[in-house]
Amino acid sequence: MFEIGLSKRAQQAFAFDDITIVPSRRTRGEEEVSMSWRIDAQTFAFPLIAAPMDSVMSPATAIAVGRLGGLGVLNLEGLWTRYEDPQPCLEEIASIADPVQATRRMQELYAEPIKEELIGARVAEIRAAGVPAAGALSPQNTAAYARAVVDSGVDFFVIRGTTVSAEHVSSASEPLNLKQFIYDLDVPVIVGGCATYQAALHLMRTGAAGVLVGFGGGAASTTRSVLGVAVPMASAVSDVAAARRDYLDESGGRYVHVIADGSVNRSGDIAKAVACGADAVMVGSPLAKAVEAPGHGFHWGPEAWHATLPRGERAHFETVGTLEQILLGPSTVPDGTMNLAGALRKAMATTGYTDVKEFQRVEIVVG
Repeated sequence: MFEIGLSKRAQQAFAFDDITIVPSRRTRGEEEVSMSWRIDAQTFAFPLIAAPMDSVMSPATAIAVGRLGGLGVLNLEGLWTRYEDPQPCLEEIASIADPVQATRRMQELYAEPIKEELIGARVAEIRAAGVPAAGALSPQNTAAYARAVVDSGVDFFVIRGTTVSAEHVSSASEPLNLKQFIYDLDVPVIVGGCATYQAALHLMRTGAAGVLVGFGGGAASTTRSVLGVAVPMASAVSDVAAARRDYLDESGGRYVHVIADGSVNRSGDIAKAVACGADAVMVGSPLAKAVEAPGHGFHWGPEAWHATLPRGERAHFETVGTLEQILLGPSTVPDGTMNLAGALRKAMATTGYTDVKEFQRVEIVVG
């Protein structure tokens, strides 16, 4: 604990950049490593989830990620459910040079109402391709559009916000009762973000299948500078993993998946997230560098177009390769931006672990 003046004490926390993974006495061949990840009734080839951000996820890219063995989550309150053809909107956002003007224009474009029929149409397009379909809503819009999402036939319902709690208090509107809401649904729910042991434990008690750790956005988020809210991810993931362990005992064996969501920019961050206790990792900015990315090299999250308090920016990245190359390789660059799954496999093999659950026990040190 640190003394912050005379009246505050603060615990030290660590980001992914602060830690490194320690090799063990054993190494393995990469062919001995399994990266498969199972949540609810679905099994995936690797524990990577594409974030529900319009700049990386369209129905087409969600299908592509699914066919490669991962899970793509479509933002069901983004441009794809507001416009029959959002391509002109995406091209316009990418064409604006001035960042302030880009924010203003995004606010205008996202003011178009969400259309329930488009929710069904987009999910149906993904399901028709034979891959698992996942859609995301913010907590503010969950009650209004949940029935449309469930009726669309999603395999996973993601409730994702900057900070989501199981005890939201409001005198202006009826708060969402997460526990009752999840209990009434017929599909597994992944909910977050959260960053503390107690908040995660409360979310797990709602019946969620998975909990998102972090504040999302990553490279496209300015939540820390606008709100002053942030928790370094290595500590956050470790704390939530402790909540998962204790809830497993409390519930008599119910396992809730911990999914790191934020500050994951390179393949090494993915390995570190799993080493800290994550079952899977949600990625956004690495996929914005794909040639298929809808953002045409630009990257933004829901926070960027908030009507009254934007806290995200439109980041720009150079294209490095296809979605397949970024997820599965081969890589043509040495900086950890391509072959994300292959890098995780290599890290596990180098440290002697054969599956993701085992790799959560790897030793780490503060660098």
